Amino acid sequence: MNTAKPVNASRLEQPYSERQLGLTELTPSYRVDLRPHKDKAYERFIRVNTVKDWSQLTWERVGKPYEVRTMSEARKQWEQEHEKAMDAKTSWTYFNKAFHEWFDKDIPKEISGDQSAFLKSLATFKPSEIRAALGDVARIHLWNYVHRIQDGVWDPRGKRSLFEGLNVTRPRILFLGAAEGYEAMQLAALYPGAEVVLVDYDAYCKTVRHGEFPDSYPFLGSSTSTGGAKVYYKPDFNIEYVVDDVRNLSFGKTFDIVLSVGLLEHFPDTYKPEVVDWHRRFLKDGGYAIFTTPRNQWKSRLFYVIMADIMNHTYRELMTVEQMGLYIYENGFDIIRHGYIKAHNAVIAQVR
Repeated sequence: MNTAKPVNASRLEQPYSERQLGLTELTPSYRVDLRPHKDKAYERFIRVNTVKDWSQLTWERVGKPYEVRTMSEARKQWEQEHEKAMDAKTSWTYFNKAFHEWFDKDIPKEISGDQSAFLKSLATFKPSEIRAALGDVARIHLWNYVHRIQDGVWDPRGKRSLFEGLNVTRPRILFLGAAEGYEAMQLAALYPGAEVVLVDYDAYCKTVRHGEFPDSYPFLGSSTSTGGAKVYYKPDFNIEYVVDDVRNLSFGKTFDIVLSVGLLEHFPDTYKPEVVDWHRRFLKDGGYAIFTTPRNQWKSRLFYVIMADIMNHTYRELMTVEQMGLYIYENGFDIIRHGYIKAHNAVIAQVR
């Protein structure tokens, strides 16, 4: 870990600057990471452009995505009460609230409390209480490792490595299914002067997930004046948040970048062409569509089993980058760049 001296985040609303490049440190809820991604220690997590000719790739060769079938107890209970399958909008609302509660946790404090609760449960000799308490311990330790220690959810170094090098200046960026808008803010840091439009049909995403995203979280990007590195914060970005269904948008082809993160894998094959087309609808000629999905690897499969009550309210698949890219290629895009990082695949494409 870099030994640069951190600034006390509780004292300053924007506690980091270019003077602390190379710093990483843990807050109670997340990791701050101002380290460059171009170093040997991190490069082992990055694999880029592994497919040479997408026209030669077939589904027989790559196989179909892995479907996550374990559902949350909240979804099961809702469906029992309503005697029907949970609709997509309700499931997304349930997921957003559960997910944000975990982002807000003081993780060291939660770990201590859950361990104490587990020890107390042992004294009851009641298997159901012991299982519940043990499940809480397992989930908080896994969340701590994946999100806070490994920074596998936000993964700023990985995202920068996949998003850099686009031929855009002061781009207009549209984020479909934006949630808190993290990746669009990272893009806005890499391409200063960007105009960002976040879209989600759950108002909770605008008011809470994005609205309560910490102003003290630093995004490492580029300086237009020096050409070097610069640290940005959420208030530095030009962001509009639209609460609506993507299918209702009337922007036209006015965006340089159309982005989705963890969107494509929530739709069965019947609907994937439509989801891919949502990106095409809003792109300028020569613009870039960026897609990311969770990777199909044993760590991800285990994560979605242990964290089912927090993560699994909706239909979900885990993909390889080849599977994701083939969906995008077959639906009218050329793949400009593709790769995978710790927990995510990414494809950057242009309309063919």
